Amino acid sequence: MRSEVRVSRCFFSILTPRSSPMQRQLAKFLQHLHVERGASPHTLKSYREDLETFADYLCEEDGSCPDPMTLTSPELRGYLAALHDAGYAKTSIARKLASLRSFYRFAQREDWIDNNPAKALRNPRKAHKLPHFLSTSEIGKLLGAPSSDKVMGLRDRAILETLYSAGLRVSELVGLNDGDLDFDQGIVRVRGKGRKERLAPLGSYALAALHAWLAKRQLAEKEPTGRDAPVFVNRFGSRLTSRSVGRMLEKHLKESGLDGRTSPHTLRHSFATHLLDGGADIRSVQELLGHKSLVTTQIYTHLSTSNLRAAYEKAHPRAK
Repeated sequence: MRSEVRVSRCFFSILTPRSSPMQRQLAKFLQHLHVERGASPHTLKSYREDLETFADYLCEEDGSCPDPMTLTSPELRGYLAALHDAGYAKTSIARKLASLRSFYRFAQREDWIDNNPAKALRNPRKAHKLPHFLSTSEIGKLLGAPSSDKVMGLRDRAILETLYSAGLRVSELVGLNDGDLDFDQGIVRVRGKGRKERLAPLGSYALAALHAWLAKRQLAEKEPTGRDAPVFVNRFGSRLTSRSVGRMLEKHLKESGLDGRTSPHTLRHSFATHLLDGGADIRSVQELLGHKSLVTTQIYTHLSTSNLRAAYEKAHPRAK
């Protein structure tokens, strides 16, 4: 077993008859995530990279690997210590530990082990970092940046309006099809993590921007039409990617002079923060965001402290 963590060698790209038991176990786990749990390509990629790092730590230079089913909790703690020594952030270590826990739970389900050695491991303590968000005036400045005189400008405005209006993840946005939009009801059907679906409302500005974009959109010949047509496409008519949305946003951030830390997910953070600032119930915001746990949503309540303080000082007779 190695004492340091090196760059992964992509253990699971190709399985051959001579593949090690460890490779086969981890490959079967990834297949389980894909087929049974409906994990997204992004989630599968993250699990695969985490488990490749783990496998690379275990295996020797000659390629021989111990059976991960024989490992103990102290040996897994050694792996976490090696990640720390290699300079991994606490958030990255916590994610890799979560991947290990999932893998060993699957191994227990498959009767490969009796006891889960990762169950006793604790996450590293991490500082609570509040998500970055834009003010309402900054949002207005960003949404007004794309030009309405060009087709791609209409598309960009529709993207930004939809992200902010519905609080979507960028992966949810690029996965939208025409059949997901209901202009009469002003809602959109969203496919979130784990293939879970939810309905999200669209405001009048987003609906108007979508109407303007769809009137000018042209699909590539290979793209499906009708209800399965992608809502957002690139200049060649093919479905837009999450990375392309990020590049588009960077362009408009520079044009509008806004904070360069802003990402597509910032609009989702801003959506939640502005709803809570406006008096929305936190459980309603949880539903709109598609969060499984209320704990995940509660981080946005910390962003409203200054607003709450201002309201208190304005309303309480003995605040000052």
